[in-house]
Amino acid sequence: MSLTTNSEYGVRPRIWFAVYQLLWHLLLPLAFVRLAWRARHAFSYLHHIPERLGFGYSKPITQRSIWIHAVSVGETRAAQPLIDAYLARGESILLTHMTLNGRRTGKQLFAKEIASGQIRQVYLPYDICWAVEHFLKTFKPKLGLFMETEAWPTVVFRCKEIGLPLFLVNARLSERSARRVNRFGKAGRALFQAFAGILAQTEFDAQRYRSLGVQNVQIVGNLKFDVPLDSFLVEQGKVWQQGIHADNRLMVCAASTRDGEEAIILKAWNDLLLSNTFPITPLLCLVPRHPERFTEVADQINSAGLKFRKRSEWSGIPSECDVLDVVLGDTMGEMPMYYSASDLVLMGGSLLPFGGQNLIEACAAGCPVLLGEHTYNFQQAALDAIDSGAAKRVKGELLLTEPIALMESLKELLLNTAELRRMSEAAKAYSVKHQGATKKILAALDQQTQLLT
Repeated sequence: MSLTTNSEYGVRPRIWFAVYQLLWHLLLPLAFVRLAWRARHAFSYLHHIPERLGFGYSKPITQRSIWIHAVSVGETRAAQPLIDAYLARGESILLTHMTLNGRRTGKQLFAKEIASGQIRQVYLPYDICWAVEHFLKTFKPKLGLFMETEAWPTVVFRCKEIGLPLFLVNARLSERSARRVNRFGKAGRALFQAFAGILAQTEFDAQRYRSLGVQNVQIVGNLKFDVPLDSFLVEQGKVWQQGIHADNRLMVCAASTRDGEEAIILKAWNDLLLSNTFPITPLLCLVPRHPERFTEVADQINSAGLKFRKRSEWSGIPSECDVLDVVLGDTMGEMPMYYSASDLVLMGGSLLPFGGQNLIEACAAGCPVLLGEHTYNFQQAALDAIDSGAAKRVKGELLLTEPIALMESLKELLLNTAELRRMSEAAKAYSVKHQGATKKILAALDQQTQLLT
């Protein structure tokens, strides 16, 4: 496998690439130690280990598929409309992931297609030259699509060398990430220039990719607007909401929260309940982003002195929530139900500098959104949602010890049900208005691949 890229990129990555490969080989044992450590909570982390080295694939092997790489949960869900469109064309799909939760999500979304052989699901191997080489020789995909932000140097450069068209689709790049790429100089910029093309979500993203010297950039919108909500889960959520409203309560869903944010939210929620300004007692549904943190967050809720139950303790739709302060959403794949049952969503990842999580799904369910200040991963979506009236930002600074700003923002909205209804209608209209990225991506890929052949 060559250690150089084409001279058109103006770099000499032979030494850089050799150092990169050396580091991978030295750190490889730590990667397996990390998997073993995570296996304490889910033994499935130790499944399919050979795939992470580019081997151990069960037969039959389908070649010349459309290869879609979706690293984890969010990317896998975002890829759903694109995968459905290619399946409708009669294409076979090679679907790769890096995380266990991404693989679980793919298996849940495409169980029938995986069983029928239309979709083959494996892990993308670690970015080591021989592992990547064996993976590509085994499956020989005819087209590669990486979702959103993934750019593994060995994979990207090798696809360029062997003439495999590899596109970055639904691509986003924050200002922070662009600065990080630029720290690597010409070698970092060459990585994105080696893609056959980049299909960006917004003009913000496109400008940042162009600043890295990428020529072939198109703006196609955000696939997340095209992701359908599970109708069964939506209906379950509506039934749950009817029960909550029958108890004369409103529910706030703190969705996809990250480490450190739960402490802020629980402190604000306790202060809210003690404020004695509500004619009704609101209910909090707290849904951590990562399932391995469910136990940790349960302990935090308990330490806060709040009455709670875990979603997993109900076999069907949650009921008898009238005596609870908090429901812990400790299940995977049920966000449409949580959103459909809620009157307001507090979007995780935005209270602390994590860049925010996907607010589009909440809006599609007609749920108003409250955002913190950190939404750089969804910059355009957040701005558009606020401009349309579907979302608001927390007013003031968020502090761990005294999260008064969050408490006041929640209070203001929960006391104004007319405003919540208006925001709900705006959220639905906003989500519909921005649909259509799937068709644009397919058209762009068809055009680009014709030019390359």
